[in-house]
Amino acid sequence: MATRDSPEPAPPITRDVLLRAHLQPAKQTDHIEFRRIHILPGHAVGLHVHNGPVVGSILDGSATFQIDSEPESILGPGDVFFEPEGARIARFDARDDGVTFLAYFLLEQDQDPDISFPDE
Repeated sequence: MATRDSPEPAPPITRDVLLRAHLQPAKQTDHIEFRRIHILPGHAVGLHVHNGPVVGSILDGSATFQIDSEPESILGPGDVFFEPEGARIARFDARDDGVTFLAYFLLEQDQDPDISFPDE
Protein backbone atom coordinates (compact mmCIF):
# COMPACT_ATOMS: atom_id res chain seq x y z
CA MET A 1 0.00 0.00 0.00
CA ALA A 2 1.33 3.39 -0.98
CA THR A 3 1.59 6.13 1.58
CA ARG A 4 1.17 9.79 1.10
CA ASP A 5 4.91 10.19 0.47
CA SER A 6 5.35 7.19 -1.85
CA PRO A 7 3.66 6.85 -5.23
CA GLU A 8 1.68 3.80 -6.30
CA PRO A 9 4.01 1.21 -7.80
CA ALA A 10 3.94 0.94 -11.57
CA PRO A 11 2.06 -2.09 -12.89
CA PRO A 12 4.40 -4.84 -14.13
CA ILE A 13 2.78 -4.83 -17.59
CA THR A 14 1.12 -2.04 -19.53
CA ARG A 15 -0.70 -2.35 -22.85
CA ASP A 16 -1.27 0.64 -25.11
CA VAL A 17 -3.24 0.54 -28.34
CA LEU A 18 -1.05 2.27 -30.93
CA LEU A 19 -3.14 1.54 -34.00
CA ARG A 20 -6.49 -0.04 -34.75
CA ALA A 21 -6.73 -0.72 -38.49
CA HIS A 22 -10.05 -1.73 -40.00
CA LEU A 23 -9.84 -3.95 -43.06
CA GLN A 24 -12.41 -2.73 -45.56
CA PRO A 25 -13.56 -5.15 -46.84
CA ALA A 26 -12.60 -7.84 -44.33
CA LYS A 27 -9.58 -9.86 -45.48
CA GLN A 28 -9.36 -13.65 -45.35
CA THR A 29 -5.84 -14.09 -43.96
CA ASP A 30 -3.94 -17.35 -44.27
CA HIS A 31 -0.51 -16.08 -43.22
CA ILE A 32 1.44 -12.96 -42.29
CA GLU A 33 4.87 -12.12 -43.65
CA PHE A 34 7.13 -9.93 -41.49
CA ARG A 35 9.85 -7.92 -43.22
CA ARG A 36 12.52 -5.56 -41.96
CA ILE A 37 12.92 -2.85 -44.60
CA HIS A 38 15.63 -0.21 -44.81
CA ILE A 39 15.46 2.82 -47.10
CA LEU A 40 18.59 4.91 -47.63
CA PRO A 41 18.60 8.59 -46.58
CA GLY A 42 16.66 10.86 -48.91
CA HIS A 43 15.25 8.04 -51.08
CA ALA A 44 11.63 8.48 -52.21
CA VAL A 45 9.80 5.20 -52.88
CA GLY A 46 7.29 6.91 -55.17
CA LEU A 47 3.60 6.33 -55.69
CA HIS A 48 2.85 2.66 -55.00
CA VAL A 49 0.06 0.18 -54.25
CA HIS A 50 0.20 -3.08 -52.28
CA ASN A 51 -1.86 -6.18 -53.09
CA GLY A 52 -2.82 -6.60 -49.44
CA PRO A 53 -2.94 -4.56 -46.24
CA VAL A 54 0.37 -3.61 -44.66
CA VAL A 55 0.83 -2.66 -41.01
CA GLY A 56 4.20 -1.36 -39.89
CA SER A 57 6.28 0.23 -37.19
CA ILE A 58 9.33 2.47 -37.47
CA LEU A 59 12.46 1.12 -35.78
CA ASP A 60 15.00 3.79 -36.64
CA GLY A 61 15.19 7.00 -38.64
CA SER A 62 12.18 8.75 -40.13
CA ALA A 63 9.93 8.87 -43.19
CA THR A 64 7.36 11.18 -44.73
CA PHE A 65 4.17 9.12 -45.11
CA GLN A 66 1.06 9.98 -47.12
CA ILE A 67 -1.88 7.95 -48.38
CA ASP A 68 -3.26 9.39 -51.65
CA SER A 69 -4.81 12.80 -50.91
CA GLU A 70 -4.69 12.56 -47.09
CA PRO A 71 -2.38 14.90 -45.16
CA GLU A 72 1.24 13.78 -44.95
CA SER A 73 2.83 12.88 -41.62
CA ILE A 74 6.35 12.36 -40.34
CA LEU A 75 6.95 8.91 -38.84
CA GLY A 76 9.77 8.30 -36.38
CA PRO A 77 10.92 5.50 -34.06
CA GLY A 78 7.97 3.85 -32.33
CA ASP A 79 5.38 5.27 -34.74
CA VAL A 80 3.04 2.86 -36.51
CA PHE A 81 1.31 3.03 -39.89
CA PHE A 82 -1.32 1.23 -41.95
CA GLU A 83 -1.49 0.95 -45.72
CA PRO A 84 -4.90 -0.44 -46.77
CA GLU A 85 -5.02 -3.02 -49.55
CA GLY A 86 -5.17 -1.26 -52.92
CA ALA A 87 -4.65 2.23 -51.45
CA ARG A 88 -2.43 4.61 -53.38
CA ILE A 89 0.52 5.39 -51.12
CA ALA A 90 1.65 8.78 -52.38
CA ARG A 91 4.72 9.02 -50.14
CA PHE A 92 6.87 6.77 -48.03
CA ASP A 93 10.04 8.81 -48.35
CA ALA A 94 13.09 8.35 -46.16
CA ARG A 95 14.19 11.60 -44.61
CA ASP A 96 17.82 12.71 -44.16
CA ASP A 97 18.47 9.98 -41.56
CA GLY A 98 17.05 7.11 -43.65
CA VAL A 99 14.47 4.77 -42.19
CA THR A 100 14.28 1.17 -41.00
CA PHE A 101 10.89 -0.33 -40.26
CA LEU A 102 9.05 -3.59 -39.76
CA ALA A 103 6.25 -4.33 -42.22
CA TYR A 104 3.59 -6.98 -41.65
CA PHE A 105 1.85 -8.21 -44.82
CA LEU A 106 -1.55 -9.92 -44.34
CA LEU A 107 -1.83 -12.51 -47.07
CA GLU A 108 -4.33 -15.00 -48.42
CA GLN A 109 -3.48 -18.63 -49.13
CA ASP A 110 -0.78 -18.92 -51.84
CA GLN A 111 -0.43 -15.11 -51.99
CA ASP A 112 2.93 -13.32 -51.92
CA PRO A 113 3.34 -9.61 -51.14
CA ASP A 114 3.39 -7.53 -54.30
CA ILE A 115 3.90 -3.85 -54.95
CA SER A 116 3.02 -1.92 -58.10
CA PHE A 117 4.03 1.57 -59.18
CA PRO A 118 1.21 3.27 -61.12
CA ASP A 119 2.14 6.07 -63.49
CA GLU A 120 -0.17 8.55 -61.72
